[in-house]
Amino acid sequence: MVSKIPLSLTFLRIIIIPIFVFAFFIPGEIGKWTTCGLFIFACITDYLDGKLARSLNQESKLGALLDPIADKIIVAVAIILLIHDETIKDLTLFAALIIISREILVSGLREFLASLQLSLPVSSLSKAKTFIQMFALSVLLSGEPGNNFLLGYGRDIGLFSLWVAAVVTVYTGYVYLVKGLKHI
Repeated sequence: MVSKIPLSLTFLRIIIIPIFVFAFFIPGEIGKWTTCGLFIFACITDYLDGKLARSLNQESKLGALLDPIADKIIVAVAIILLIHDETIKDLTLFAALIIISREILVSGLREFLASLQLSLPVSSLSKAKTFIQMFALSVLLSGEPGNNFLLGYGRDIGLFSLWVAAVVTVYTGYVYLVKGLKHI
């Protein structure tokens, strides 16, 4: 049986990506709030599709394949767009590079372990890292309107949170790598 609701949410997240990119280039507040809103919507669907797949017993191989791909693409696209408009620049580029590199490394490790019929469960700390990362990117994507909404501290809060996510990313990536190396 093909999973209906969770898989539909994953497909929706993938479909949102080009709309998200288009919205990013809409000038003014409407563009920033739309981009931020679409990203938050994607984050919510990410949370819901996994929760619903488990609770409705609608887990599927296709969903297990597409869900992490959709997550990594939307995060990578958000980071690339924020680099493009120089919201992420200078030393903060390292935080962005750490986040993207870890996502690729852990995805590859999971794929390798799956070929050995082993899994690498997501830790609570990794879930916290994902939340912090999504929060940081949401705040940064809101641009100047979000910065003003947060009393002029939005950009600082977003960049600080991105660094926190990067530090946690290094730690969780190391933990996953150590666990994975035991099977190599």
